[in-house]
Amino acid sequence: MNKKNNSPKNNSTDKAKPKSRLLKGRVVSDKMDKTIVVLVSRLKKHSRYQKRYKVDKKYKVDDRENKYKNGDRLIVKEVKPVSKTKRWQVIKKI
Repeated sequence: MNKKNNSPKNNSTDKAKPKSRLLKGRVVSDKMDKTIVVLVSRLKKHSRYQKRYKVDKKYKVDDRENKYKNGDRLIVKEVKPVSKTKRWQVIKKI
């Protein structure tokens, strides 16, 4: 009494790629070779007091041509690790 279920199943082998994160920031250091440091600021809300406060974080970004300088505003994208600390790449200058 084996019943075969002929209903179509979703057996797709290709997995959906997760979207890479995009951040907007400002270059604060361009002293390293092929690397820049981008400062990303965001507002966070305190869970109890509901006050908003600013949180800054610095990211090391891959800059192969050394063309971005201090003060440039950029959009960066998360990519697979380029080195020990670099996991971001420049998309475009704003």
